[in-house]
Amino acid sequence: MQHFLELWHQAARTSVGFFWMALWAFVLGYVISSLIQVLVTQQRMQKLMGKEGPRSVALGTFFGFLSSSCSFSALSTTRALFSKGAGLAPSLAFMLASTNLVVELGMVIAIFLGWQFVVGEYVGGMMLILVTWLLIRITRPRRLERQARERMKPPEAHDGDAGDWRQKIRSAEGWQQIGQTYVMEWQMVWKDVLIGFTVAGVISAMVPESFFQAMFMGSGGQNAANPGFLAVLAQAVVGPVAAFFTFIGSMGNIPLAAVLFSQGVSFAGVMAFIFSDLVVLPVLRINAAYYGWKMALYILALMLVGIVSVALVMHYALVALDLLPSLEGLKTPSERHFFQVNYQLVLNLMFLAVTVGLLWFWRKGQRAQEGHHHHHHHDHGGASLTDRVLQGLSVLALSWLAGGWLVGWLLL
Repeated sequence: MQHFLELWHQAARTSVGFFWMALWAFVLGYVISSLIQVLVTQQRMQKLMGKEGPRSVALGTFFGFLSSSCSFSALSTTRALFSKGAGLAPSLAFMLASTNLVVELGMVIAIFLGWQFVVGEYVGGMMLILVTWLLIRITRPRRLERQARERMKPPEAHDGDAGDWRQKIRSAEGWQQIGQTYVMEWQMVWKDVLIGFTVAGVISAMVPESFFQAMFMGSGGQNAANPGFLAVLAQAVVGPVAAFFTFIGSMGNIPLAAVLFSQGVSFAGVMAFIFSDLVVLPVLRINAAYYGWKMALYILALMLVGIVSVALVMHYALVALDLLPSLEGLKTPSERHFFQVNYQLVLNLMFLAVTVGLLWFWRKGQRAQEGHHHHHHHDHGGASLTDRVLQGLSVLALSWLAGGWLVGWLLL
């Protein structure tokens, strides 16, 4: 019993420590994301994106990079772009870029995993877009596209297009909008983040290495970093499968990826796992609600082929350059010192102050709206069941973390 209580405390401490490490990166990412969402409008993006062709795909990628967000809001923006006439390839390029070529994701990856994985994330993200585009060119899903478009009513126009961005940045209303978007970003991801970090702590403290070695063939051995082609391929395939069942958004996935890496899973396996935030169960369900099941499964197949092939290419490119991240000197999560007076503390305090400022603007905006009785909310496309499940899991996660800290306090 004593042993279990110690593990429980360690798991909770690791979860909170992970979040503390990443806090400033989250805030900075969402501030940038909110600024862009308010200042660069969807209409402007649609006009520029066009149907098909290299320029459209490049612009889709660029706009995706600008409007980085959690996978769920990326899905609804992608649907809006597609239903207003953007081609399938540029729309998917937008979706992939807005979940993979993400500023805040790169920061969190750098904190947990190191620079090779950041390069993997960005270069691999670009390659993923190219592979998807190529596969669309080869498979030419004209009928699927037509059926998907017929299913869709064009979404109602946004009223957020009034005014030039320069005016917005100078006006109180503009900042209230930015504060509101910032709060919405957090409302969309806090459950994912909470559950992701909690699960990562539990896995890191309580799941034995043998489990990972059974699941990821060739992991944790003498040459775990590069265990031979078949093992690397198997791990790149298992990565998305593991992610499919964790159904945590990309930001919650990173601490889990760090746990996998510290257990000796290869670069390809970890990258495939990180890229898989768009092949998880809730995303599949939402896509099916938007485009119909055929199209949703087609998109899933495109993603899987892309993820596995890109993870392999990235892995062997690093092998060729002799830059594979080594497992030596890697701290397991439980050995880290999370809470110290260092640059992280300073950054966290700074960005918490920014959050307080944006919350103030958000409150002012809410008050103004209560006067107008005008509500503008995000539609998640019938994610009610998923939402309920996430809500239940969030309550569980919070109780688990609180209990773990309490236990640690009593053990001391």
